[in-house]
Amino acid sequence: MRVLVTGGAGFIGSHIVAELLAAGHEAVVLDIRPPGAAVPWEQADIRDAQAVARALAGADAVCHQAAMVGLGKGFADATDYVGVNDLGTAVLLSAMAAAGVRDLLLAGSMVVYGEGRYDCPRHGRVRPGPRTPEQLDAGRFEPPCPQCGEPLVPGTVAEDAPPDPRNVYATTKLTQEHLAAAWARSTGGRAIALRYHNVYGDGMPRDTPYAGVAALFRSALAAGRPPRVFEDGGQLRDFVHVEDVAAANVTALAALPAGPPGALRAFNTGSGEPHTVGEMAGALAAAHGGPEPVVTGEYRLGDVRHVVADSSRLRAEFGWRPRVGFEAGMARFANAPLGGVPAR
Repeated sequence: MRVLVTGGAGFIGSHIVAELLAAGHEAVVLDIRPPGAAVPWEQADIRDAQAVARALAGADAVCHQAAMVGLGKGFADATDYVGVNDLGTAVLLSAMAAAGVRDLLLAGSMVVYGEGRYDCPRHGRVRPGPRTPEQLDAGRFEPPCPQCGEPLVPGTVAEDAPPDPRNVYATTKLTQEHLAAAWARSTGGRAIALRYHNVYGDGMPRDTPYAGVAALFRSALAAGRPPRVFEDGGQLRDFVHVEDVAAANVTALAALPAGPPGALRAFNTGSGEPHTVGEMAGALAAAHGGPEPVVTGEYRLGDVRHVVADSSRLRAEFGWRPRVGFEAGMARFANAPLGGVPAR
């Protein structure tokens, strides 16, 4: 199978290219930077329609990873996020429609859910609203039950949870899925969105406002600084190694031709094991040899408190299983090389 990987020189994209080649597939990369592997490369922005059309020549499927990632620095980034993520996806889908390429694997994200799943002992499943600055300033980080104000019990979130994007980046990732679904209905194409949870591993972008929290902690340790843990460190996340994410992509690509035409299907892609941000910082610091993390009580509006994947659909339908456990993965990442810039 010949697969065009947009963003194939980026953090996750480069691992997908390596996994494709190891599985005997042919990879083509479209990226503004050169890929690490010796594969055909179209140097272009994803919004360059002519370059996208050239890169699609002979492709059987597209693995769309190109995106502007992370929470960014504020709403001033909105035009960049929408331009790269949503206009870029529209350009790609238009070119695929014209070229007759009908199989798409989209890099989705757990950020489309907003907060994860919560249950109230009195009221059952509830959906807490965004946390207010007043709550966060007072150190009340746990979202209360919207009906009785009592503490909630977090759980795993499944693909049928209603979306509730809480920031610009999350909104663009949900829009990508809507665009892909519209493309599939219009063309009879088949699309899968892998909703990545907190991906980490070799080549992760180093310390920038757009990097994930794992990269920020790892960059601090490399500079001899303690990782700065926001809130109280009790935020639950699902940390999944980039090698497992790459394997999930190749597994899903193989399943695409057997999927239903004219539809998009979403699959959570995570370890299924909840760990706190504080645990992650502590594991990295211990494996790196210090310094110990510092819990700051700071917060970022738009961050959610808990979100952990239920990845049983991906496991049941495709037989995918994560291979890198939390302890082993963090021990490796503590001294792994970081990339230069975030994937786009």
